[in-house]
Amino acid sequence: MIDVLYFAWVRERVGLPREQVETSAATVADLVEELKARQERYAAAFADVSALRVAVDQELCAFDTPLAGVREVAFFPPMTGG
Repeated sequence: MIDVLYFAWVRERVGLPREQVETSAATVADLVEELKARQERYAAAFADVSALRVAVDQELCAFDTPLAGVREVAFFPPMTGG
């Protein structure tokens, strides 16, 4: 079981701030594909992953990051500001 957190417009599209997901995904990208297959709202949220950033156990990472032993995955748009 992995905690999946959604922030900003990702949360708005999915309709949840967080959820627990039972997954057999090997990588973050595999998890995204599983989520997209669930419902249209997930497909809309993950339609363009180049517009997203991901953190695994609170560390920024790439979408090819393995999920073995991971407790939390967070999806959010790129940070801007200064």
